[in-house]
Amino acid sequence: MADSPTIDEIQALHKKYAPSDGVSDLVWEHCCIVADIAMQLIENNNFDIDADLVKTGCLLHDIGVHPLFDASGELRTGVSYITHGTEGEAILKKEGFTEMMWRFASHHTGVGLTRKDIVSQKLPLPVDDYLAESDEELLVMYADKFHSKTTPPYFNSYEWYKKRVAEFGDDKVFKFEAMAKKFGKPELEPLSKKYGFKIR
Repeated sequence: MADSPTIDEIQALHKKYAPSDGVSDLVWEHCCIVADIAMQLIENNNFDIDADLVKTGCLLHDIGVHPLFDASGELRTGVSYITHGTEGEAILKKEGFTEMMWRFASHHTGVGLTRKDIVSQKLPLPVDDYLAESDEELLVMYADKFHSKTTPPYFNSYEWYKKRVAEFGDDKVFKFEAMAKKFGKPELEPLSKKYGFKIR
């Protein structure tokens, strides 16, 4: 697939790999919300950034969630959610996307995973650095932090996520604060009303 897929083509890709319509809808809605957050930040701050690439990255970033779930929407036995990034990378490579695109899948988790993180936390991932490098990758990673596919789904306030990421060390808080300084904080109230999810 070309590196400039249409929204319909990306949604069809989600449906292709999803174990059920319910999982497809859940992941697709999250990706659309992340895109809305990123677009809002771009519009409010007038960044010198490739907005089309950011939107595509947002819509593709969680494609690797699908293989981890069963048809009922439960995490399959023996799999770890932390692998959804590398699963997504594998899917996008298989579909013919270039590195510029598959990196949105494997390099958006948390505020970035390092080799040290993977070894010290014994994460089930190939030992490597999974860090956002371009501004486009960084914005997709950042926008993703403000919404969770929980049951029920929530929007995450800046304060909530900052407290959450503090569990993984002061260096992670520093990275999140740096992203907020660079991109600003999204206005979640309009999105909460649009999608009907509460802000925590």
